[in-house]
Amino acid sequence: MSISRVQRGARTAVGIAVTVVFVLGATAAALFPWPEVAREPVAVTAIPEPEASVLACAGPVLALGRDAGDAGALTLAAGQSVVAATGAGSAPAEAATLLVPDVVDGRGPDAFTAAPKDRTRTDVAAAGSASVADPDLAGFAASACTPPLMESWLVGGSAITGAADLVLLTNPGTVAARVDLTVYGAAGPAQPASGTGIVVPAGTQRILPLAGLARGEQSPVIRVTSSEAPVHAALQASITRTLVPGGVDQVGATAAPAGTQVIPAFSVTTDPGDEGASDTTTLLRLLAPSAGAEASVTVSRVGARGVVDEPRTVTLDAGIPLELELDGLGVGAYSVRVEASGPVVAAVWETTGFGQGADFAWYTAADALEVPSLFAVADGSAPVLTLTNDGDPDVVAEVAAEAGAGEATDVTVPAGGGARLALRSGTVYRLVSGGPEVRANVTYSGAGALAGYAVLPADAAAAAIVVYTQ
Repeated sequence: MSISRVQRGARTAVGIAVTVVFVLGATAAALFPWPEVAREPVAVTAIPEPEASVLACAGPVLALGRDAGDAGALTLAAGQSVVAATGAGSAPAEAATLLVPDVVDGRGPDAFTAAPKDRTRTDVAAAGSASVADPDLAGFAASACTPPLMESWLVGGSAITGAADLVLLTNPGTVAARVDLTVYGAAGPAQPASGTGIVVPAGTQRILPLAGLARGEQSPVIRVTSSEAPVHAALQASITRTLVPGGVDQVGATAAPAGTQVIPAFSVTTDPGDEGASDTTTLLRLLAPSAGAEASVTVSRVGARGVVDEPRTVTLDAGIPLELELDGLGVGAYSVRVEASGPVVAAVWETTGFGQGADFAWYTAADALEVPSLFAVADGSAPVLTLTNDGDPDVVAEVAAEAGAGEATDVTVPAGGGARLALRSGTVYRLVSGGPEVRANVTYSGAGALAGYAVLPADAAAAAIVVYTQ
């Protein structure tokens, strides 16, 4: 028994000693710093492989309801003449004609793909135009061919009696897209059943009558959202008044919602009528999609200092489009600037008149041109480039034909003002804006012909990615 007690006491003493040593060691480790081994991470900078540049066009002008046996049938009314080119020194873009199953014996829109070269993205530009003079459809339409997007905003068109507007959804890619449409109208935003889960197969254009999406809406705005693949969204607008066709247009997507929107130019071709007349030829359509906003609207004559009239302030309810009449404008070119307290989208509607031989156009807001960009001038009457400058100093823009290979023309764009340059139809130009707040569009104006589209900034090269490894 005594030996066992001695053994247990010895074991206890040893345990206490070990515990004391452990506690002292832990305390010392906490009080005194451990040796540090520092190794700087290895940084590797890589530039992602650029993707091909892809454009899709709106396609031919279409007619709705010409078949007495099928009022909803779509038929070809006029083919689209397209001009396209890549930047000087680049290989030509690959052209393709897409499928259009919604049109009886129709030809689909054109699409263009330009492969990158030497790990550099290839710039490409294209635009198309069409003229039609039929008893049920007449006018001139011109539109830029643009890259497909995951989200687009269509500001224009109508679903009232006499309008036969069409929503054009084009997928130039190799993967099917699923598209949802949100229609903003007098009662706010809505997602019609026919505008939800629209499948647009690869290499195909789908066409939906606007009346089936927004029946009776006079001033709709459409948000186009796509998943799985981007799509090119556009609108074909036309109107018939008492059996007299009043024009046709192809309307591309406007600039994304922002607090500042600029329409560089629209063309007024007739002097204003008597004061109080109901035949307003100029309308500005605005929408604050997410929250109410106060917007200030300024109209200026292009090439002249100062504004036409005092800025107008309007209140925008969230999700409800507003149309503002821009009365009293004489013949000439004008620009519109919208400054809002929240994000808005905008476009201007202009018409040559309301009788036989009239035409109209929707002019969309343009993005700033911060990088040299190509733009195409489709065939049409008297095309003009208009540049506006929201910056403080005057800037000098350079415009060169033959996709940049031709001699450059300098255009001085005054601070807070605009400038114009006559263009050649069927030509692709390269534009160096000269300033970060320069915007531009191409407009057409002639007898029974009115159209315009924004100049888009070139896709920027992919930014370098820095990868850190330990």
